[in-house]
Amino acid sequence: MARATIFTVSSIALTLLAGCSTLSERQIANGDFEYLEASNSTALKVPEGLDQPPAYPDWNIPALETDPQSALVGKAVKVSSPALVLPVVSGSHIEEGHKEATVFFDQVDDSQPLDVAIWNSLISFLEEQGIGVMSFDKDNQVLITDWMIVEEEHDGGWFDWTTTERSVGKRFEFKLDVKPHGRTASLKAELKDFLQTEGDNATADLAFEQERSLEVDVLNQVISHYENQIRVADARRLKQIRSGFTMERGFDADGNPAYVVNGEYDLVWPRLLLVLRKLGFNVKDLDQSNGLLFVNYGSSDIGWWDKLWGDDGTELPIDADAYRIQVTKSASEKTTFTLLTDDNQAFTADKVSELYDAFARTMAQDNLDI
Repeated sequence: MARATIFTVSSIALTLLAGCSTLSERQIANGDFEYLEASNSTALKVPEGLDQPPAYPDWNIPALETDPQSALVGKAVKVSSPALVLPVVSGSHIEEGHKEATVFFDQVDDSQPLDVAIWNSLISFLEEQGIGVMSFDKDNQVLITDWMIVEEEHDGGWFDWTTTERSVGKRFEFKLDVKPHGRTASLKAELKDFLQTEGDNATADLAFEQERSLEVDVLNQVISHYENQIRVADARRLKQIRSGFTMERGFDADGNPAYVVNGEYDLVWPRLLLVLRKLGFNVKDLDQSNGLLFVNYGSSDIGWWDKLWGDDGTELPIDADAYRIQVTKSASEKTTFTLLTDDNQAFTADKVSELYDAFARTMAQDNLDI
């Protein structure tokens, strides 16, 4: 029993000692560094009368730097994994071999310019974190933050009951480089100033790996905030689409009888696709940029599954034929869509009125999903 007790106490002591290692110690390889004491081997001496074997330079060891003390050997070699930029935003990516903390964005949402979306997200992140902006040059696409101050208290090891206060201050520069076509941009984070105080000691210099780690860390936080904003916006957008819109009879820009929906174009477009399917239309082709839909009604091309889920029990008073629908943006967040024949002739006012109830009821239906 005594031996077991001694073994347990020893194990606990070793565990506590192991847990007291600092961050810098954990970044150094375990073991000794006997190779630093190794001497260069002499050249092979060939006895007189024998041929010198051929030498191949492929395996020559590169010469050390001018100052061997600054070479990356021994404890100067860091074994921790390098910080990596995480491009989690849709349309974002990184370039292999890029040493700077940089992420690239491709435009996937045309609701606003790419540079405006990135800056809005970055400024929103800074506001959320309570970080001020020292300067923002929109023309040169450069933003410099105010100081980010982190206050910490570190307790000593199990053998030291003192507490040390540690303060870390950082300022970053964000540089946005937009391609001439405006649909691709790179955002780079660069550490401009650093100051760490721990007790009576102050440090303002960092190694390259430490600087890059801080730059990557803040850039990843910005990217994560951007991605979260997109997810929230998508969820809100999906809720609006499924909730439905009210509509009324009116006219399009050409004076043709049409339906006017109280909703933005980007929301009404996907909603209209659901409405058409619900009313028994089969969308054959579409062009959202030009707002044009090619549909069939009552066509034999509609499968039994589509008929089962795409028919609300109301037969529309139109022939089983091919049609077109022109969707256009209107003022005051309204969207207009016009029913057309396959030869591009607008429906008459009487036919538009006759179909209005079915379209209006389905367009306003809550939680519509097929």
